[in-house]
Amino acid sequence: MSLLGSMLLDPQMIADVLPIVSKREQFYKEAHGAIFEAIVSVYDQHHSGDLVQIAECLRGKDQLELIGGAEYLVDLAEAVPSAINAPHYARIVADRARLRKLIDAAGTILYDAYHAGQDSEGSKQVIDQAEMSIFDIAQEEQVGEPERLKDLLQQQIELIEQAEGRGISGMATGFDDLDKLLSGLQPGEMLILAARPSMGKTALALNLAEQVAFGGCTPWSPSKGAKHVPVGIFSLEMSRGSLAQRLLSARSGIDAHKLRTGSLTMDEWQKLSDAAGELYEVPIYIDDTPGMTVLNLRARARRMVAKHGVRVIFVDYLQLLTAPGAARESRQVEVSTISRQIKALARELHIPVVTLAQLNRGAEQRERNRPRMSDLRESGSIEQDADVVMLLHREAYYHKDDEDWTNDPANEELLHLSEVIIAKQRNGPTGVVKLTWDDTTTRFKNYDWRHAGGYGGGYTDYSSPSKAAESKPPRQSFAPGPQAGPIEDHRDGGGPDADFDDEPPF
Repeated sequence: MSLLGSMLLDPQMIADVLPIVSKREQFYKEAHGAIFEAIVSVYDQHHSGDLVQIAECLRGKDQLELIGGAEYLVDLAEAVPSAINAPHYARIVADRARLRKLIDAAGTILYDAYHAGQDSEGSKQVIDQAEMSIFDIAQEEQVGEPERLKDLLQQQIELIEQAEGRGISGMATGFDDLDKLLSGLQPGEMLILAARPSMGKTALALNLAEQVAFGGCTPWSPSKGAKHVPVGIFSLEMSRGSLAQRLLSARSGIDAHKLRTGSLTMDEWQKLSDAAGELYEVPIYIDDTPGMTVLNLRARARRMVAKHGVRVIFVDYLQLLTAPGAARESRQVEVSTISRQIKALARELHIPVVTLAQLNRGAEQRERNRPRMSDLRESGSIEQDADVVMLLHREAYYHKDDEDWTNDPANEELLHLSEVIIAKQRNGPTGVVKLTWDDTTTRFKNYDWRHAGGYGGGYTDYSSPSKAAESKPPRQSFAPGPQAGPIEDHRDGGGPDADFDDEPPF
């Protein structure tokens, strides 16, 4: 009563109340919820709290008698001596509403626990649902206060100062040219890494996860990653054992097939031991729960961040997640829901979330097999929600069964060349990053690992495969808008006239 009376007494207090109490459901009595809704409606339309207008609003909804008539509105206004304490009353109402939700959630949890399935997943599902319910209650009523521009500017200046010392403002990946283009993995961003099956997207994600965990250092970095970063991996496609084996192969440089068969030399056993010792120290957490819903993912990610301090999350891969409620409409709606939920997760936890995704067969129908954002499977909302879209491309993948192409000396560089096409970057330029691919150890490496000339130097120009390698001018710094990429006649995708190998723009 005190809150409603304060709002009737001084309508100017409504603006202070709404950030705290904004729904009629937050009131215990239905009549009070109806009055609150009418007060807000009249204030929104007329910027006043006139009792006659509020009574007419309630009468128009056939609710005036429900609340006790116009006389009750007068009683409410006379029940408080001053409206100055309206925000305090609002906090009391919001707190009581939260407690009622907790009681309802507790009852639901109790019912679900008594009626859980008999299989081994029964208790896990109940726990996941309980965790989501409690967390949602805790989050939905939090009020985000606006920040003054001068405070935001100070934060940005500090980030720029950090970037000046490190060269990047985000989290280092160990892939130098990728870090230069993205300025590292940025907190709160959703990054999509998409490719056709067997192109190596899981391998690249694992390499990224490993190198981020080692503080942005590769196995060949002198420092070996003195400062470790907690990393979380959600794998819906591969088991945690398979991922661990891949990490060992990539870190040790030992053929993955040899690890599976155990056919190792003494020297390889030593390399394996060294790699295992290094990986043993880094905080990488792997969750391979099958059949995960996007709500399960969000709950587990929150738990992982709270318990282990995880600072970046990898999800492999988006189309294997489900959203049961949205699935009843269509697969496109379901994928759109999943995409929005992952975006919300990145914003909520304020960490980068790198999400893998499958591309459709569109690229295979083109002459150069180059992927586009439009090839993302089942939903256009993925490219809309993502802050960064990376498309992985390996030309050699499409010629693996062509011995003539494989044995052609002109294609030698293409056998190990991979491209990460930055098709979208919300806060930066697009472009193409070249990496070296080692299929025996499923390892991606910086391109200058093979070429002393560095980025753009010493490679065969595959826009004309018959050309011999030519010396190229020093690499230019990345800048927004269309510009010459590292490959002759290859645009970086920025701006309306951009293209990839003379194909239409994205």
